[in-house]
Parts: sequence; structure tokens; C-alpha cells
Amino acid sequence: MRLSLSLLCIFWLCGCAERNSPAGEGGIRMSELDAGSTGLDLSLTSGGTPSREILEVKGCGLALIDFDSDGDLDVFAPNGATLEAPEKGPGCRMFENLGGLKFVDATVRLGLGLRRWSFGVAVGDYDGDGHDDLFVACYGPNVLLRNKEGEGFEDVSEEAGISDGGWGTGCAFADTDGDGDLDLYVCNYLAFDPANPPPRATFKKTEVLGGPLGLAAQHDILYENLGTGRFRDSSESSGVRSVRPAYALNVAILDFNGDSRQDIFVGNDSMGNYLFSNQGGGRYREVGIESGVSANSDGASQATMGIAVGDVDGNGFPDLFTTNFSGDTNTLHLNLDGSFFADRTRTWGLGRVSMTSLGWACDFGDLDQDGDEDLVVFNGHVFPQATPESMDSSYLQRPLLFEQDQGRFSLVDKSSAAGSWVDGAHRDRTAVRGDLDGDGDLDFVVGGLNEPLRLLRNEQGEGNRWLLVELRDDRPGSMNRRGLGSLVELRHGGRSARRWLRGGGPFQSANSHRVHFGLGAGTAEARLVITWPDGTEQDCGAVPLDSLYTVRRDRD
Repeated sequence: MRLSLSLLCIFWLCGCAERNSPAGEGGIRMSELDAGSTGLDLSLTSGGTPSREILEVKGCGLALIDFDSDGDLDVFAPNGATLEAPEKGPGCRMFENLGGLKFVDATVRLGLGLRRWSFGVAVGDYDGDGHDDLFVACYGPNVLLRNKEGEGFEDVSEEAGISDGGWGTGCAFADTDGDGDLDLYVCNYLAFDPANPPPRATFKKTEVLGGPLGLAAQHDILYENLGTGRFRDSSESSGVRSVRPAYALNVAILDFNGDSRQDIFVGNDSMGNYLFSNQGGGRYREVGIESGVSANSDGASQATMGIAVGDVDGNGFPDLFTTNFSGDTNTLHLNLDGSFFADRTRTWGLGRVSMTSLGWACDFGDLDQDGDEDLVVFNGHVFPQATPESMDSSYLQRPLLFEQDQGRFSLVDKSSAAGSWVDGAHRDRTAVRGDLDGDGDLDFVVGGLNEPLRLLRNEQGEGNRWLLVELRDDRPGSMNRRGLGSLVELRHGGRSARRWLRGGGPFQSANSHRVHFGLGAGTAEARLVITWPDGTEQDCGAVPLDSLYTVRRDRD
């Protein structure tokens, strides 16, 4: 976060946008369920309230994972700690999905005892045994939790060679060297000592916590999976460490240019972003400035936190949306040709509306299942002193919901509400989305700073068609079972919709590995085409709609 900017409390709402879907005729309808009714009874810990130091303001991530392979999505929260006891927080939690939006705490039964101050989380089957594992980026040594066939988790951090002692934030599994297994990228933030915190800073004539500027940034780490249960630090040999250390907070790994190689976009705080272009053979070249994603159209570095990926303009290349500090816009970088991105924030209606918010997790998703992807941004200030009078802003903020329509995004306004969401403003940080209740639409679990978890249920109802897609690479010896890095394309009615199964999440988090499509009300048939990470194309032909469809790769 940058110390030169400001903010305003703006709202999210569950309503339907009148431009596309009048009330009662589709639209976006969300409702919030309380922890008592869902069983997600956890208040995330991130230091004290109010926040006193920079270590306390980032919040911790969330992950959706089917840890027991029973077909539904469970919720993992790594959780944080306090300045006084950063190694002895209240502990991580795993909530098992019982169906019907009911969850039960399975933490003790699974042997999960992580209490270190935790931030980012990644989900991936690093050992290729068919069960998703968990990596947690921490303040202090990171943690790798191996899934023991759904019966429990074991800490294999030391033997796997990933227990770096920096301040880890965003993280992601991906096959970065193209050898078929999942490597690991870890964002590192800065050097911070709770016993010797930095001096206070001044923001808009108000004394606030210090950092990140003035504190020592840390290098990120790229771990190569050796296929033996161990990783090797390949940061130097890959070229990832050829750049200066930065205040890294988030990462997205996918093929940006269609060459069947996984590229790495890193969102940095108060510094230019990095884009590592995959040169093949495990080598990367940093092209952030020449590609246009390092800064905005004014040439100014920003304070990137959240990252969303989607084909906004329908040209077949993945675009980037990032959230930033208040006083600056969030940024939409359209991928024009696979090699150059153009800042189109204002022309798509995402500029001025975001100037006064401080954004964190963000995500594209077809929430109303009308065939195009909408946009959600979760917000919250870092300074407890923030008020409209002192900083043109408020400490607590509401999320922003945008509906896409004909080359622009429109803010879903309270005046067009069609639901009954009565929730207020929050100190939101992270959010993950997936179909939590098996009805085919996208729900959210949201985590705020020292706040209870919130479950936002999508109440789309019947009408518009949908499809959920799950990939399974069942070839003998495959170690990327979920097909991370694949492009999933759905063709219908002369149109194509694309989803990239990327490494990394909205903010320090891991979404469901299932891909979601909305198709509108009139679609009768759709054709599914998968481009696997190595470039192999699999045409699945016409697929059944309104279902979870599993694509199995059993040959090259």
C-alpha cells in the first residue's frame, strides 16, 4: 500500500442491474448467511484492533479445496496471529462441507496444528497422488501440508525444502518449467521485526503506521519440483531473481501469449509490477515495462493487491484487472496481442468509481449466468484513522459489484437492488469463489481483518443455463492431475467464452479449480475444447449443460 493516497466508503449490494436484467428477471442476487447458520464460525486474527503496524494490515488468505475427494468444496483458513506472539496464533481451520451450505470444523480430526502467522495459501497436488495439498506462506518459515488421502494432513515443510524464513504473502502452484509437475512461486514482502518496528509515518497530516516505503523489500522465490517430494530453489537459475527485490503481494501464473508456457505476473506494492515471460527450459525474462503491465497509462507505479484474470474484450488473450490503494484507480490492462497490454480502465468505466476505494481481493465471474463475466472488488482501508474528514475516506468499506454490458462495466447501484442484503461495511481483505451448494452458480466466502467469515450465497435461481468443468489428467505418471495452467473454452451460438485455470488467486488465496460458465437462457448446446498446459488440444464435442462435467485426459 502506498502512503500517498486516499479513500471513500462505497458499497456492494446484492441487486440486479436494470440495464440487463430487471428485478425478478434474472440479474445478480446475493444474500449473506451468518456463521451460526453455516458453521463457518471463525473470526480471522490479524494482530490487534486497531492495527498498529504493517504486519497487521494484510489479513490472511482462504482456500477452497475438496480435501476428502467427496465432490464438494471445503474451506481452509490459515489464520493469523499477533505481534506479541507471531508463532502462537489461534490456529488454522478446515471446515468440511456437509452439503446444503452446512460446514463442520474438521481441523483436529485432520491433524492440522498450524499456528504461525499465515498469509497466502495455494492448493495443488504437488506429489501427484490424486489428492490436493496445501502450501501456506507465512511470516517466518513457510509450511507445506501433504494430504494423506483425505484422512489428514502432515507437515512436510522441512523434507520438501520450502521453509523459507521471510514474510511470504501471495503464492501459487504451476508447472513453470513444463516438465509435468507443479512448481511453486512464493511472493515475499519485506523485512519486519515486531520488536523493532519502523517509525510512524504521516499521511494527509495524520500520524499512521510506517511502511512499506523505507523498509527492506525481499526477493521472491521460485521452487522447482524435483518429482521426489522435494523442491529446489531455482530463483537464480530461472531468472526470477534477476530483478530488484520488491514488495510483492500477489501472483497469477498462466499462459498470457498462447505459446503453451506458463508466464508469471507479480503484483507489487508501491513499485512497478513484474511480468516474467517464460522462455522455455525453466528460464524467464522480466518484461513488465515493455509489456505495459508494470505501471498504468500515466507511467505511474501503483500498489497492486488483488488480481483478476479474464478475456474481457473477447480477443482470445487473458486480460488483467488489479486493485490498488485509495486515491488511485484500480487498473484494467487489456491484453492486445499476447505481448502488449493497454490500460483501458477509464474507457471500460472502472476509473473514477475506484479512485476513493482501497481494493484487495477481486475476481471476474458470471454471477448472473448471462454469458459474460461480472466483476467483484472487496475493499477496506489500512489506516484506522481514516475518516471522510481526515482522508476523504472511511476505515470500513463496502465491496463493489460491476456488471458487464457492451464494452463497459456498470456499478450495480443500491437504487437497482432486487435482493435483501442488509450487511454493512467491512475491513475486507480476501475472498474465494466457487459453487458451494451444488446449484451451479458462484458463491463467495469472504475474510476481513479481525472479522468473522462471511458466506455470500448466489441466488440466481432457474432460468439461465450454466456449466461447471473439472479437469483430470489421469495419464500414468502425471503429476498435474488438476490440469493447472489449462485453457478451457466453451463455444456456443457463434461465441467463445474462455477461462484460464491459473495458479494464484484473488488475493493471498486459492479459488476452486472448477471452471464456471454462464450461457444465458436460450442456449441449447455448447461445445467444450480444452488446451492442456503442454498445448495439446482436446475437443470434447457437445457437453451436457446445467451439470458438473469432468474432462479426463488419458492420452497425449
